[in-house]
Amino acid sequence: MSQVRVRFAPSPTGFFHIGSARTALFNWLYAKHTGGQFILRVEDTDKERNTDEALKVLMEGMRWLGLDWDEGPEIGGDYGPYFQSQRQSIYDSYLEILKNKGRIYEKDGAQWFKLEGERYLEYDDFKKAEVEKVHNTPVIIDDAVRGRVERTEDRDFVIIRSNGEPVFHFVNVVDDIAMGITHVIRGEDHLSNTSKHVELFKALDAEPPVFAHIPLILKESGPGKMSKRDKGALIEDYAARGFVSEALRNYICLLGWNPKDEEEKMTIERIIERFDFDGINKGNARFDETKLASLNADYIRELPLEELIDLAMPVLSEAQCVDSSVNVDYLKSVFLLCQPKMKSLETLAEYVDYFFKEDFEFDPKASARIKKGEDAKQLLNEVLAVFEDKTIYVSEDLEAELKQIAESMGRKLFAYFPVLRLATSGRSGGPDLLPMLSVMGPDRVKARLNAFLKGTDF
Repeated sequence: MSQVRVRFAPSPTGFFHIGSARTALFNWLYAKHTGGQFILRVEDTDKERNTDEALKVLMEGMRWLGLDWDEGPEIGGDYGPYFQSQRQSIYDSYLEILKNKGRIYEKDGAQWFKLEGERYLEYDDFKKAEVEKVHNTPVIIDDAVRGRVERTEDRDFVIIRSNGEPVFHFVNVVDDIAMGITHVIRGEDHLSNTSKHVELFKALDAEPPVFAHIPLILKESGPGKMSKRDKGALIEDYAARGFVSEALRNYICLLGWNPKDEEEKMTIERIIERFDFDGINKGNARFDETKLASLNADYIRELPLEELIDLAMPVLSEAQCVDSSVNVDYLKSVFLLCQPKMKSLETLAEYVDYFFKEDFEFDPKASARIKKGEDAKQLLNEVLAVFEDKTIYVSEDLEAELKQIAESMGRKLFAYFPVLRLATSGRSGGPDLLPMLSVMGPDRVKARLNAFLKGTDF
């Protein structure tokens, strides 16, 4: 088979871990890069943990990241079924092949795969007993990432448990053979299994696929592989927090793959064009949420306005900033103004709530700074007339009027800005002040300035 066929074979447990997502993504990228096929194959033999809801979480997470599959659940294909729980007859037929070759024997109720080679006994300190071992030819794995790896299997191993359930090693190899998988891209932690798998491929007279074992993802701080319990580990959390899916996908690409230049923010088309095994690192990748957040902010700032609003509305609605009655033109004006400085949708409500709410909170630190300075109310009274004129609410006109007053009072223009910002937003920072006041409009600004003058202890 000349066409590249890769697979992602998860066990749906109700979580979509970032490590699993990275494995799926690298397989998907390689299929796209080579014009091959990406297969989703579900290892659902754990009846207690593998539920329909768990599978839904997995597939929704893949689709949110843009990872479509060419064959698999809800798609079908010529090599199904794509659920291991439905493939028992296939496993039985391959088991029969091994039995007919004399490569299977039964012990303690389980069925064992028999290695070829001279047998001998050796004392096992762990088991405190003599165990049978095999003088076996080393397995040479020309790994597309790790390079030449040599391992020797010297003990027979179970492929069918005593309860009749097939073991991972067996079904994994059988499915790869039956589905014509040409490349197996998976985590480095599976490398220790590969010699067993190669022995099974050989026994079944099948050419092993090309193996590519990708580096582990380490937790953000401290030693060890990132687990589902670590912060930032679950894909569904990023979707709930309002991350841009393209940003997360871009970041996951960089966990263990290096395009060999300084470019990090790339379109998916650019990544597909450049992705290949020679760019995958051997060293483990360290998860860095600060870097992810920075990349996510870059994506947010470049989103088309309509797309940004679609993503933001659920966040703002949940925070009770806006509802369906919000003025759409005003909403667009706010987003056009604020988008260049937005950092995340997760903090968006906090960043823009004062545009839509009159009961916004005053930042204590900003208030304290204003109180320490010149008389805040005096400063506002000097410029209040400017904001009562409804005909000058273009930021350039506001600036010209304020400059004229500042010069007449012997002040600098920016002397008025801190108290104007505090009175109208409750903050000490945000989008550029005069464009912000222009977007808010005369009625809203005038009402807030008057409320500040009447109701505060400045």
